[in-house]
Amino acid sequence: MLLKQSWLLGPPEAKKKDKYVDLGCVVVKRKLLWWVLWTLLAAFILIGLPVIIAKSIPKKKPHAPPPDQYTDALHKALLFFNAQKSGRLPKNNGIKWRGNSGLSDGSDLTDVKGGLVGGYYDAGDNIKFHFPLAFSMTMLSWSVIEYSAKYKAVGEYDHVRELIKWGTDYLLLTFNSSASTIDKVYSQVGIAKINGTQPDDHYCWNRPEDMAYPRPVQTAGSAPDLGGEMAAALAAASIVFRDNAAYSKKLVNGAAAVYKFARSSGRRTPYSRGNQYIEYYYNSTSYWDEYMWSAAWMYYATGNNTYITFATDPRLPKNAKAFYSILDFSVFSWDNKLPGAELLLSRLRMFLNPGYPYEESLIGYHNTTSMNMCTYFPRFGAFNFTKGGLAQFNHGKGQPLQYTVANSFLAALYADYMESVNVPGWYCGPYFMTVDDLRSFARSQVNYILGDNPKKMSYVVGYGKKYPRRLHHRGASTPHNGIKYSCTGGYKWRDTKGADPNVLVGAMVGGPDKNDQFKDARLTYAQNEPTLVGNAGLVAALVALTNSGRGAGVTAVDKNTMFSAVPPMFPATPPPPSKWKP
Repeated sequence: MLLKQSWLLGPPEAKKKDKYVDLGCVVVKRKLLWWVLWTLLAAFILIGLPVIIAKSIPKKKPHAPPPDQYTDALHKALLFFNAQKSGRLPKNNGIKWRGNSGLSDGSDLTDVKGGLVGGYYDAGDNIKFHFPLAFSMTMLSWSVIEYSAKYKAVGEYDHVRELIKWGTDYLLLTFNSSASTIDKVYSQVGIAKINGTQPDDHYCWNRPEDMAYPRPVQTAGSAPDLGGEMAAALAAASIVFRDNAAYSKKLVNGAAAVYKFARSSGRRTPYSRGNQYIEYYYNSTSYWDEYMWSAAWMYYATGNNTYITFATDPRLPKNAKAFYSILDFSVFSWDNKLPGAELLLSRLRMFLNPGYPYEESLIGYHNTTSMNMCTYFPRFGAFNFTKGGLAQFNHGKGQPLQYTVANSFLAALYADYMESVNVPGWYCGPYFMTVDDLRSFARSQVNYILGDNPKKMSYVVGYGKKYPRRLHHRGASTPHNGIKYSCTGGYKWRDTKGADPNVLVGAMVGGPDKNDQFKDARLTYAQNEPTLVGNAGLVAALVALTNSGRGAGVTAVDKNTMFSAVPPMFPATPPPPSKWKP
């Protein structure tokens, strides 16, 4: 009998499961694959999922640190410029007791359409001095170029730009800014005769809105100093407004024309010489400093090597006596731009280091800047200091604070420059001075102004609880009550011992004497009169020193904006060789 094969062979063996998985590029054990997959899933649950959830929850942006005292003072200091505006004021000017004024200024000029309406009144009088006005605009622009991020962080960027434009729009009216060559500039509107008995800007005590006396315009056919400062102001502002190409170009073109006028070989007489209405108030003692200052600004605004070649020509610092170690030449002011120009040119060496053929002069400017900074420290005995700690940059004369703030700005700025290039300090003879030493000096001076002084008062109106209340200022002292006082009718407000009816918020007064004493009286103009240049320096020093906004990513100084028009310092990389052909 035949048996079936299957019976003889028995039941077939069960096939074992395949323990491997072929992934195409690699074969792995099934258990290992499962272990990896479960591990990844666990990792996702433990790590990835919480991250996704955390990121999906809306977060509050980190807040910047609360405003420090310098920011609080900065907000107020800028308002002073709103109060000093001349012309037809914008509706949002923010000073309730100010109105339109000076609408007939320059109306008799046949070559200026609409006259010389606008600009700023210089101080407590109603004169528009174009030399300090231009310097004030240069200072504001410089501070914006270096510290735009801080201005934005504290909410003052648009405000300060509007103030600069108010000034530069006016400066463009003071000469034929549409021409490439000019033969005159208008240097002043309004006059004040010493011990005069006829109505003018000093004899009368009127609010600007009530002026009814003649305001003649001064003309300068030679103005190497004024022309240089105007060129600097327009050039610096062109960098501030580089986001507005049309306006920036207009400023550069105007700057080029007035710079050319300033440099004209037949026009080297100072603008103030022999003019009784200018010489007593804003006499210019030299023009070589304005040549250096304006050339540096023109180079940064245009990138044209002609300007930096002139600024670094060894004959320029020689004529300016920049390297002669003259103490008063180390003090930055509306009349002496040398320290500012030297720092501005040191910036080029510190950040771009162009080398030959500029290095010799640039290292001279850099070394002189360092020496200027050495004079700021009491230990070296260059300048006297009051017992309260105020540096006497003007040797105990009136209006000391405008010199204090201008030089405090340079000190803080130079400290930021050094920090930006990782330089810890510099030598004053055998003594090593640190960046912190320099900042401490600047802070000590500004703190003195804000109330850390023997009188325990602030010299900035509206800042703190105790500040000057009887300013030598026509607009602040005369009530805004609808009554138009005559030229001499305002004397009752000049001579009263009462506090100002209109608070001139942000105005920095002239300051105390060499003994830290201060008299809050309207007729003590050397101590109690604010000025454009004083407040411009104050604004610059305050924004340089404030730490407000640092938590929002604000760096010490903007290294690059100043050089936005400057071409590369080194030749471009040559193109690769053409393809070789046999």
